[in-house]
Amino acid sequence: MAKSCAIILVSALCFLSFLDIALSSKDRFFIEGKVYCDTCRIQFFTRVSKYLPGAKVKLVCREEANAGNETFTGEGVTDKNGVYKIEVDGDHEEEICEVSVLESADEECSDIPTDGYGHFARVSITGNNGIINPVRQANPLGFLKKDALPQCKEVLRELGFDDVGILV
Repeated sequence: MAKSCAIILVSALCFLSFLDIALSSKDRFFIEGKVYCDTCRIQFFTRVSKYLPGAKVKLVCREEANAGNETFTGEGVTDKNGVYKIEVDGDHEEEICEVSVLESADEECSDIPTDGYGHFARVSITGNNGIINPVRQANPLGFLKKDALPQCKEVLRELGFDDVGILV
């Protein structure tokens, strides 16, 4: 009798601890992404681009209404492979959340694009979008190299941009 009570008690404790973990992580998300050096200054990753360690990024969530009041901010720094991770508490279904580049650790590759979409990425931070995994992947973000590499013309030719003058 005492043995069966002990088994029931241990089972109940295990169940409650799993329940606590499940409930506490319900509205916890992890934003992951990569930051690269855009060595050709074209705002997308190529074979001559490189990932940037030590780059700083910022996540901002804003209300869609009410003049975009900020509801959450968080920062991350890339590791040796150019990967950052930002932990987010709470569901942000009714908000616009974007990760953007802040600062590069590479002085030669620290220009922030002012046009296009290479400097920020939108992410959906909600449990109501059919995604079960709490990890949300953001599109790669890039800093521009001060001067494009000489081999960029060949890289662009390989990609089919023969006569397009998009190199800066």
